[in-house]
Amino acid sequence: MIRMIILGGVALILAACATATPYGPAATGGGYGFSDQRIEENRYRITFRGNSLTSRETVENSLLFRAAELTVERGYDYFIVIENETEANTSYQSSGPAFYGRYGYGHPFHRPYYAFPYYAYGFGWGYPYDDYYAREVTRYSAVAFVVMYRGEKPDDNPRAFTARDVIDNLAPIVLGDLENNQPGY
Repeated sequence: MIRMIILGGVALILAACATATPYGPAATGGGYGFSDQRIEENRYRITFRGNSLTSRETVENSLLFRAAELTVERGYDYFIVIENETEANTSYQSSGPAFYGRYGYGHPFHRPYYAFPYYAYGFGWGYPYDDYYAREVTRYSAVAFVVMYRGEKPDDNPRAFTARDVIDNLAPIVLGDLENNQPGY
């Protein structure tokens, strides 16, 4: 019974992670999505964290979109990205049978158990104990420090963005077709 409850919980967790991170605020405590922190009146640190199904491009577009959105919300016209970085966090997950690691005399399901070299099984001892695989999982996080300004964007600064232009151009990509529940990535 406990095993069924655990398997059901794992299935729910996997189902929740079956899609890329949607654009929205991160849950409290470092969940996936965006978060921003005001540093000064017109200066913010903005972060976007994606799950393992969210591409680097989607994470970076979502971060830029959030910077533009925040700029307009605060009554500014353009923003300059002072510093930004995207980090890839790669881990490896494996699946397969658990390592039992028993050593014994005779067949493993008969008692008494004694010590090696009489009998042993576990990883590397043959089917089904070595039937497992590993996969690489990468999650991207992007962070940027932005400063917001009013007026015309300076044409000579490649790190300056007009907030409304960014929103107009990235909304179809980041937000997708929300009416039909279709993500933009």
